[in-house]
Amino acid sequence: MTATVRLEPLSARHLDDLDAVARDPEVLRFTRVPEPVPPGFARSWLARYEAGRREGTAEGFAAVDGDGAFLGLALAPEIDVEARELELGYIVAPSARGRGVAAVILRQLTRWAFAEAGALRAYLLIETGNAASLRVAKRCGYVQEGVLRSAHVKQDRRADLTLWSRLPSDPEPV
Repeated sequence: MTATVRLEPLSARHLDDLDAVARDPEVLRFTRVPEPVPPGFARSWLARYEAGRREGTAEGFAAVDGDGAFLGLALAPEIDVEARELELGYIVAPSARGRGVAAVILRQLTRWAFAEAGALRAYLLIETGNAASLRVAKRCGYVQEGVLRSAHVKQDRRADLTLWSRLPSDPEPV
């Protein structure tokens, strides 16, 4: 496992990393990143999270190691301030996979959601075929609530998505 993972707000310094991760086949397979990736997508992706930060409707972080090298993303693509619910998500850069980085990112993002964003419920939507991400959710103390059958993912693509949640009162995972 990576010794140090730090979350920092997404910024223009992460544009090249955003562009690279958006083109990764696994990211395209299991996320809402459009296919094909449109020109300038990284810049519009960043702008979406910067606007969300200002409006309180979304938040995006880059996960970096102790030297500042990009490891992935920690995202809150949907923040419902009134309901105090946040959808969370994480993406691990190909070079950082297989080292436990996803679990570290999700644990830190979950702590942020409860402590900083004041969430009373955090949830994940994970494709049923994404075995690695399903393991991460379970390892991080999320509880599977059910399956959303044939949910719209992007463009003309539909998939079965598992719904996972955590509450601030849930026990910390070991």
